[in-house]
Amino acid sequence: MTRLVLVGSLVAALAAPGLVSAQAARGGQTTTSSSSSATSLGSVTLSKKVMADGQPLAAGTYQVRLTSDSPKPGAGQSPDAERYVEFLKGGKVAGREVATIVANADIDTVAKGKKPAAGSSKVELLKGNDYVRVWINHGGTHYIINMPPAS
Repeated sequence: MTRLVLVGSLVAALAAPGLVSAQAARGGQTTTSSSSSATSLGSVTLSKKVMADGQPLAAGTYQVRLTSDSPKPGAGQSPDAERYVEFLKGGKVAGREVATIVANADIDTVAKGKKPAAGSSKVELLKGNDYVRVWINHGGTHYIINMPPAS
């Protein structure tokens, strides 16, 4: 039993530096990759400046692209429940944020209000002006991105 614990500790110690350097290369953000390509989700127009992943994102029209990067799932959360999306302007990434992914069959239990039609999106300021919600319906899968307004 002592050997098993010792071997387990050694394996963990050897694996940790790789994890730390991989995290440092991504700015400390732990991510997992579920595919190697990005998917265009369409375009959205933000009427006001928002904060995306801690950085300001100016008002304007952006192409939204689903990436293969995922934040580390929380306890009990599916690893496919969230993915990063990028906001592109002029072909360049202007910002990124986490999108919650919801199947069409589950959307009524997650979000209230009229859902966007397949292939469309809507941007709305939520009650209390606390968050801007970008809601994209791409192929029957819903991508919900909540961002606080920037001051």
